[in-house]
Amino acid sequence: MLNLPGRSFRNCDGVSRRSFLQVGGLVAGGLTLPEMLRHEAKVKAAGGSPRRRSVILVWLAGGPSHIDMYDLKPKSPAEVRGEFKPIATSVPGIEISEHLPMQAQIMDKLSIVRSAYHTNAGHGMGSQWMLTGYQPTIEVNNNIYPSCGSVVARMRGANQAGMPAYVNLPRPLSFGMAAYLGAEFNPFAPESDPNSDSFDVKNLKLPGRVDNTRMSKRHGLLGKLDTIRRDVDTRGDIKGIDQFYRDAVEMITSDRARQAFDIKSEDPRLREKYGRNDLGQSCLLARRLVEAGVTYITVQAGGGWDTHGNNFTELKNRLLPQYDRAIAALVEDLHSRGLADDVLVTSFGEFGRTPRINGGAGRDHWPGAMSVMYSGGGLKMGQAIGSTNSRAEYPTTKAYTPGSVLSTVYRSLDIDHSHVFYDHARRPLSILSEGEPISELI
Repeated sequence: MLNLPGRSFRNCDGVSRRSFLQVGGLVAGGLTLPEMLRHEAKVKAAGGSPRRRSVILVWLAGGPSHIDMYDLKPKSPAEVRGEFKPIATSVPGIEISEHLPMQAQIMDKLSIVRSAYHTNAGHGMGSQWMLTGYQPTIEVNNNIYPSCGSVVARMRGANQAGMPAYVNLPRPLSFGMAAYLGAEFNPFAPESDPNSDSFDVKNLKLPGRVDNTRMSKRHGLLGKLDTIRRDVDTRGDIKGIDQFYRDAVEMITSDRARQAFDIKSEDPRLREKYGRNDLGQSCLLARRLVEAGVTYITVQAGGGWDTHGNNFTELKNRLLPQYDRAIAALVEDLHSRGLADDVLVTSFGEFGRTPRINGGAGRDHWPGAMSVMYSGGGLKMGQAIGSTNSRAEYPTTKAYTPGSVLSTVYRSLDIDHSHVFYDHARRPLSILSEGEPISELI
């Protein structure tokens, strides 16, 4: 059995989250790595391969402070505007935080939506809403609706045979799972920090006592068992051992996936450009993976965005410098490699932060307004879209919901967000229940 155990952690709302990814072994039934690759048959049945498009979502878990990043209000009272000043960018008329100087220099390659919003201030429910497009009605620790990455895995599959369609870096994402779509569309995750000298994707290695010869013998035995399993499985309860096992064996025994994850082979100067921290190196690894054929990657690194206390110190000294460097390096790297039109980079969290600073020099949860960054993916860049009121409390123009944020992502991947799935109760559910792509980006 190949297990990628997650870890438990708590946000300030006290909600316990345990994420895990379990990949079934090659000698038993259950939820298996081959099932993650089952999409390839669907693509072929549909008449060929779609355009090779990819998405990298940089998920700012905890809720980034929009008013201190992309939507500063320098004319507001001190208890609202805070300590940071706006600076000019490479696009005349657009200003962002002084602590995002690298992004300011490449503003022509970015678009900022300042007028996204929803109405739930809970970490879990806000996360599920932003990652799935559906508003949950109860607080849970796992997906009720499939995450955007799982939908993409189901609808598009991987861009390259032998690679997973959907990856989380460096670990599985809370509310990034497949729900009723099935575990084969859950994310693949290395569960290891790519900035560490000991970074290793253990589940891409054979067990120490199993070499390629023994694996081939086991794979042959599975083929002989296939007919027996299908005869026994009259109700379809057991997953058949079929051609997709060959893809799983290829992923484990070939060099393609291992080479894609081998971040240590990168030029040290490029690694420094991204930043030698978990966020920077996860973004660099994401670029390597989209080149290798992964379709959707969520980067969850550089945590600490839940800044109820010492908001300005945390942002100035760690969060914004790391984020600024990683995003700028990723965007420039994609452009230099001719991938900007094919790879959409986006970043957001579950909500923004309160305009009024609290007694602990922090900002609290605020879903009434948030900023979303997009880059590439065939969208129109060099824009600041929408506006909020003078205190960054709510949108005053071009208000956009989570459905609009995600339907823009789906549009970049040529996925029809009105496509209907069926849940476990056979109820029809469209990919998104509301929202149209952001028109200014199309």
